[in-house]
Amino acid sequence: MGKKQHDAARVSEPVAEESPDCSAIKAEKKKMKKKKDKQNQDSAKRKLEEVEVQDSTEPKTKKNKKDKKSKKIAEEAVAVETNDAQNGGEDESVRDEHVVVTGKNIEDEKYAPTTTFSASGLPKEVLECCKSFEKPSPIQSRAWPFLLNGRDLIGIAATGSGKTLAFGIPAMMHVLGKRKGKASKGRNPLCLVLSPTRELAQQISDVMCDAGTSCGVESICLYGGTSKGPQISSLKSGIDIVIGTPGRIKDLIEMGVLSLKEVSFVVLDEADRMLDMGFEQIVRSILGQTCSVRQMVMFSATWPLAVHNLAQEFMDPNPVKVVIGSEDLAANHDVMQIVEVLDDRSRDKRLVALLEKYHKSQRNRVLVFVLYKLEASRVEKTLHQGGWKVVSIHGDKSQYERTKALSLFKNGSCPLMIATDVAARGLDIPDVEVVINYSFPLTTEDYVHRIGRTGRAGKKGVSHTFFTQQNKGLAGELVNVLREANQIVPDDLLKFGTHVKKKESKLYGAHFKEISANAPKSKKITFDDSDED
Repeated sequence: MGKKQHDAARVSEPVAEESPDCSAIKAEKKKMKKKKDKQNQDSAKRKLEEVEVQDSTEPKTKKNKKDKKSKKIAEEAVAVETNDAQNGGEDESVRDEHVVVTGKNIEDEKYAPTTTFSASGLPKEVLECCKSFEKPSPIQSRAWPFLLNGRDLIGIAATGSGKTLAFGIPAMMHVLGKRKGKASKGRNPLCLVLSPTRELAQQISDVMCDAGTSCGVESICLYGGTSKGPQISSLKSGIDIVIGTPGRIKDLIEMGVLSLKEVSFVVLDEADRMLDMGFEQIVRSILGQTCSVRQMVMFSATWPLAVHNLAQEFMDPNPVKVVIGSEDLAANHDVMQIVEVLDDRSRDKRLVALLEKYHKSQRNRVLVFVLYKLEASRVEKTLHQGGWKVVSIHGDKSQYERTKALSLFKNGSCPLMIATDVAARGLDIPDVEVVINYSFPLTTEDYVHRIGRTGRAGKKGVSHTFFTQQNKGLAGELVNVLREANQIVPDDLLKFGTHVKKKESKLYGAHFKEISANAPKSKKITFDDSDED
């Protein structure tokens, strides 16, 4: 093995080879956790020291009293961080999340966060689907008061944060409020949920169908790759909520079997991904078929120009915006990220070595991401020939094959799956311990979504990523993601540089920071008459 390959093979090795399955992973995660706790504790102590210095040098004014309050807060922070460090930091999942809410009249008492299910004022039959949860998640707590009061809302939150019920429960309440005293047979839908992929649409439908059982709200999932017959029959019998992908919904509208004229509650889930996939014109066409007076909800992981323009065109001029965490690109801190720089031809051999480490018992769930459909088929075939039990999902497979593969992976019958980015966003797959990026995605946003398939619901996870010379243009963004999450940045990755390129659009050019409406106007420059001579 050459020196470069040897170095690549040992970059950021987190576990000992002789440890069975993921026991070594746990040891390494504990080590990383201890390091992070120490950093947090040191940071809190520095803040306390700064407050103490300021307190000793300034007179006892109103400002000084405020500083004493800050000192008390800092002391409490040190106590909390010290306690977390002493107890191994295992209680991280209950920490307060950074929440930013912006919009018009958001200070009204009726928009106060819903801290408990009992305080929500929602009917018992509607909340039946939440009985296994202790309290509303942060996005539910903040979104429900606005949505239940008819406000348009933009939600930005990490995957696995309870977004489906954040818009799902208000959608059911919208239906129940509109359906009073009306006949149900042959009814047109009142709510529409658009999703970029079949898998995500089906997942939303599963949640909504389960939630609607106890309160009598019926949902249907419409997507391509399967027969239209059963879908048409369900629509003719009458339905309350339509969930689906843009292509199939457009087809059924054009066939005259789906009418959206009564839809007055619309959700665009993963709006940025929908536009990335080229659905912008179809989405605009579908929205044009809905009721002119409607409530709009948009969930998006990022906020590019195209999504911003869509919101301006179809939403209220003053929508509420709820951001859980940050709008900046950031990875789940419960995922230990390992990046390995290697030669393209070394990936097959290295993948097998990692599976022997992470998937030795072939019981724990491991998800391997590739970039292209043909690559997915090739890697699946290679692993089959090597004796591994593996399934795959990608665009060249029929919907039946995709659904079956995902089911086998979810129920643990085949806990090793190869996938393209159709599985990167939104899918709630329980207990994925390891994500391996065999091919780096086309964008760093997709990288963040891929590794977000593990480390869900407060659990810890591991992502192991192959980075090659062909990916060097994304090195700067990846370095930023790793540093933000306090992860190890390999020296080989830094050799590609840390410059972050501006994102560009063929239509609009580089995307710059959004300028608010109340920003200072540009200064007009005038020239004297001599310039005309």
